[in-house]
Amino acid sequence: MIRVEHDREAKALYIYLSEKPYAFGEDLDSQRRIDYAEDRTPIGIELLNVDRGVDLSDLPDAANVAAAIDGYDIIPRRVAI
Repeated sequence: MIRVEHDREAKALYIYLSEKPYAFGEDLDSQRRIDYAEDRTPIGIELLNVDRGVDLSDLPDAANVAAAIDGYDIIPRRVAI
């Protein structure tokens, strides 16, 4: 089950995809980071500057992420901002 934490002051979202322990993370760009478990399962997504919208391309489980952020007044985008 996806869980979202929204820090309005920091203009950031963290989307929890799994309860597996953190092993490492990879930056997709300066606004998006994917955290992984040891077995390379995506466990979380950090999105920054969400007040400008978010780029959903290349995110794991993008359709469910889009549904999870619906209602947070964040514009999903398909291209980098």
